[in-house]
Amino acid sequence: MPRNSPPAQPPASHAVPIRTVRFSAAATVRDASAEVAVEAPVNIVYGNMPYAVMMTTPSDLEDFVAGFSLTEGIIRGIDEIRSIVVTPQDEGIVATVELAPGRFREHLARRRNLSGRTACGLCGVETLTDLPTAQSACRADLPIAADAIARALAELDTHQQLNRLTRSVHAAAWCDRGGAILAVREDVGRHNALDKLIGARLRAGHDGNDGFMLVTSRASFEMVEKAAIFGAGTLVAISAPTSLAIERANALGLTLVCIARADSATVFTGRLADTVESAAR
Repeated sequence: MPRNSPPAQPPASHAVPIRTVRFSAAATVRDASAEVAVEAPVNIVYGNMPYAVMMTTPSDLEDFVAGFSLTEGIIRGIDEIRSIVVTPQDEGIVATVELAPGRFREHLARRRNLSGRTACGLCGVETLTDLPTAQSACRADLPIAADAIARALAELDTHQQLNRLTRSVHAAAWCDRGGAILAVREDVGRHNALDKLIGARLRAGHDGNDGFMLVTSRASFEMVEKAAIFGAGTLVAISAPTSLAIERANALGLTLVCIARADSATVFTGRLADTVESAAR
């Protein structure tokens, strides 16, 4: 995909005035400032046809659009995107995507309107048959080792620059098989963060064979589907999974590891390497 000139995108955060209150026998109030995450509407347009308005943090928007296009089923590979042009406007941001001609014709045949909200992955889906679904996840020859997940969890906070400023955004990370974090994307929406990460890996020429995903959210149906559509074999989530996420991970052959903490994690589907399952039997 050809490179585009870097757009003048809005900042991902900005300072706002606040007052801090200390609760004590004599309450004190102090004027200060705090960084808050920017939330902006992004209108995704394919050709001249508007498709979605998503509320997102306006950083890494080319990655977001590429990942969103894959996980929405608009494209099957990054080579089907000719260009992405991001244009800030007074009322929001327009991301215009030029698809390969054949892909654009197929897109028009299945076009639907989608009105998005922060962290909402299925807004606008009208019927159950419209749900985006993967066929399978990548089945790696060897499962991910438990100590690799522990390493990634220990390193994750140092990669969350925007969250350190604002304490209000999610992150999605791609980790190699040893647990080293290779890429991180952040956003006010957990689905958006994952789409950004997928887009970044696609645009860099990578697939889901060489590691695992780590997200700072619960594992929902949509997060499992997005991971599997990209081809990831393992998804690790800080919070708990939903019932449908577990069902879909089982069906797709995806290893789903949730409630991941510094000292423990729970394997809901699949398995990890270096576990003591056999010894416990």
